[in-house]
Amino acid sequence: MNRTRVIFFAVMGLALIIVVASLGVRWLGQREMPLVSPAPETLEVRIVCALPVEPWVREAAKEFNTEKHKLEGHPIQVTVIPMDGLTAMRRYEREEMNPLPTAWIPDSRYLVELVNAALKEMRGRDVFLTDGEYRARPIALSLFSWGIYQSRAEVLREEYGDINWQAIHDAATARGGWPELGGDPAWGYFKLVVPNPHKNVGGLMAMVAAAGEYYQKPRIDTADVTGPDFQAWLRELMGAVTDFSSLGAYSVENLALFGYSMGDGGQLLESDLLTNMAGIQTRWEDPLVIVYPTYLTWFDFPFTVWMGPETTALEKNAALEFEKYLLSPGVQQKAAERGLRPANLAVPLTGEDSLFVKWQSQGAMTVVPRTTAMRPPDRDVLLALLRWFDLNIAER
Repeated sequence: MNRTRVIFFAVMGLALIIVVASLGVRWLGQREMPLVSPAPETLEVRIVCALPVEPWVREAAKEFNTEKHKLEGHPIQVTVIPMDGLTAMRRYEREEMNPLPTAWIPDSRYLVELVNAALKEMRGRDVFLTDGEYRARPIALSLFSWGIYQSRAEVLREEYGDINWQAIHDAATARGGWPELGGDPAWGYFKLVVPNPHKNVGGLMAMVAAAGEYYQKPRIDTADVTGPDFQAWLRELMGAVTDFSSLGAYSVENLALFGYSMGDGGQLLESDLLTNMAGIQTRWEDPLVIVYPTYLTWFDFPFTVWMGPETTALEKNAALEFEKYLLSPGVQQKAAERGLRPANLAVPLTGEDSLFVKWQSQGAMTVVPRTTAMRPPDRDVLLALLRWFDLNIAER
């Protein structure tokens, strides 16, 4: 063996010793260090939520997050963003939701259908579903009812018999004000409470409900709301609203805070009336009474999962986990305690803390003896009413 070959094997042997030593040190180091698994990625569920149910949904989300729910080992974190249904509809259709929410809880199912129709035309596919496990499902219900101060309601019943939109119109246009109707001169003129339709979908639906009673039918079309006789009648009616800007999105809260100066009554969401009944009764001279209209306007607050590729399958399923939580008996009972009608039929309205039972003496009913429901308006009806409002009422 020559000298060159000896040197070669010596170098190779030394290199092999170094490699083996390095692997040994690394192996020992790994044995001494504990193995740490990476934390599972959190599933963020962002929910845009209608204003009437937002306090209940937000409280449920807080409890849900505290309970540390998981899906396939991933923690679920729910965030609730309050937003009026009409505002959310516009932002979806203009593609201004950024980032896109995982789910939407609007005031009513028809808003979901309108958004889906608009985006399906642009994208060529449904973004919200009407069947299957991802379908829009109501999580609670409420309805429009008249909320009127008792002293005023007694005068209206004496003068007109039933309290309805025609009676309210006639009271609003009485030239002599309350004295002409048999009321206290100190009351001045009848003041109507209607939410601002640009800030609360309830304001728009109040006009739809008024049209339903005016025409004595549950389905309203564009020809109805653009009829000159109806528009003149509606303008007289809406002229009894003191100030749309001050009513904003939370009309019943303002009625509770400011009392008779804000209004004598209006057709408002039953759940809002029930949750403010106690405050109104302690703050003002007489309580509100609740009167249910002939044509009922229902709000079903559907939980609606976004089906676009902007959210993952796991995020969509995490949203379903929160939907199931909202429909659980305990959480549904808390909805009933806020004046909402549970979507889970196993949860009664007659529990110990039921606002429906507490305010039965003021007209609240667990079962409403009416069978005629207002049909959802289409997009053309909504746009026509909003345009009419902007041209005739908003700037006055």
